[in-house]
Amino acid sequence: MNRLRVNSGPVLGVTALWLATRALMLWLLTHDNTPLLGRGTVTREVWRLYADWYGVLAHGSFPAHDTLWQYPPGAGAVLLAPHLLPWLTYFQAFVLLTLAMDALVTAALTRAGGLPGRSLLGAALWTGGLPLLLHLPLARYDVQVTALAVLSLLAVGRSPRAGGVCGALGALVKVWPALVLLGTPKGRATHRAWVWAAAAGAAAFGVLAVSFAHPLSFLRGQGGRGVQIESLGGTALNLARHAGWPGRPHYRYGATELVGPHVRAVATVSLALTVVAFALLVLWRARARWWSEATPFDAALSAVLLFTVTSRVISPQYMIWLLGLAAVCLTSRHTSQRPVAALVLAATALSTLVFPTHYAEVVDGTWTGCLLMLARNGILAAASVLSFVRLWRSTGPDEKSLRTTEPRPDSHRLPDRELSVS
Repeated sequence: MNRLRVNSGPVLGVTALWLATRALMLWLLTHDNTPLLGRGTVTREVWRLYADWYGVLAHGSFPAHDTLWQYPPGAGAVLLAPHLLPWLTYFQAFVLLTLAMDALVTAALTRAGGLPGRSLLGAALWTGGLPLLLHLPLARYDVQVTALAVLSLLAVGRSPRAGGVCGALGALVKVWPALVLLGTPKGRATHRAWVWAAAAGAAAFGVLAVSFAHPLSFLRGQGGRGVQIESLGGTALNLARHAGWPGRPHYRYGATELVGPHVRAVATVSLALTVVAFALLVLWRARARWWSEATPFDAALSAVLLFTVTSRVISPQYMIWLLGLAAVCLTSRHTSQRPVAALVLAATALSTLVFPTHYAEVVDGTWTGCLLMLARNGILAAASVLSFVRLWRSTGPDEKSLRTTEPRPDSHRLPDRELSVS
C-alpha cells in the first residue's frame, strides 16, 4: 500500500499532462487551416487520402493502382478500423482511435515504469514529447504502429511469445517494428520470440491475402521512390542547389522528392548505408555478451535510428517511432540511451519547424529551410552514432568498455552453451 501511495503522485501527474496536452493537440487539429499549421496539409492526409483508400479497401482490394499506396497489407486493417465507429465521420473516428492507442501507449509505459526498479521517465517523455509534433500524430497512423512496437518490447521480457506476436503485427502494418526483436537475449528467448513472430506474421498475412486482392501491390510504390527532400541525402542535394546544382523539387509518391543529376547516385549511397547499418547490427548481436533488462529496448532504438537516418525518406511522423522507442528505454534505470533520448526530443522539436511551419522554405531550398534540415538531420545522425556506440559498449566483450572484469549487478553473461545461438 505504501508503494502505491508513493507512486500515485507521478502517475496522476502523467495523467494530467496527457489530458492537457491532448486537449491542446485536438484544438490545433481544429485550427489546421491557419498558415502556421500548414494550411490544412496535415489533416488532408486523413480526410482525403485515407478516406479514399478506405473506400477501396471496403470493396475487398488494396489500392493497387495508386502510386501513393506504399504500405504493407496490415495497414489496410488500421485504415478500416474507423468502420468500428459508424456514428462518426471517418475523420472523427480515425482521430478518436488514434487517441485511444496513444492512451494505451501511455498506460503501458506508466505501468512498466511503476514496477520496482523502473522509472516513469519513459511515460513522461512520450506524454510530453508527442505534442512537440503539434497535431500531426493525430492525423497519421504511426501512433498505432508505435503502439504495437512498444507493447512488443514491454512484453518480450516476460513473454517472448506475446512480444513476437506484437512485433510481427506491427511489421505487417509498417515493416520497421520487426527491428524491435533484434535485441532479445540469445538462446531460448530469441528462439521463442522469433518463431512466434514468424508464425503470427504468416498467419495474419494469409488472412489478409485471402480477404483482399493485390496484397503485395505496395512493393511497386516503394521500389519507385527517390530521394525525399527531408532525408539526409535530400539535405545534401538541397544545399547543393546553392552551389549551382540544377535539380528541383517534385511531388510524387506522396512526398516532395528532388529530381535532377546525381539523384540516383545519392539514392544508391543511401541504400548502401542501410546495408552497412544492418551489417553493424548483425555484428553487434554476434559479439554481444552482456544483457541487461534494458538491452532489448536499447537495441530497438539503435536499430530504428540507424535505418531512419540512412533511409531515402525521413518523414516527420517517423519521429513518433523514435519517441516511442526512446520512452521504452527510459522505463529502465539500466538503459544506455538517456543522452540519445534527449537528442531524439530535440530532433522532434526541430521537425515541427521543418513541417508544417517552414515547409515552404524547405521545398524552395532557402537558407532557412536548408539550415533547419541540416540541424534536424545532423542531430539524428549524431543520435544514431551515439546510440550504437553506447549499445556496443554496454553489451560487448571488450572488458575495457565494461570497466570491470566482473559481471555488473544489472546484467548477466550468457552461458557458453548459448553463445552460438542467435
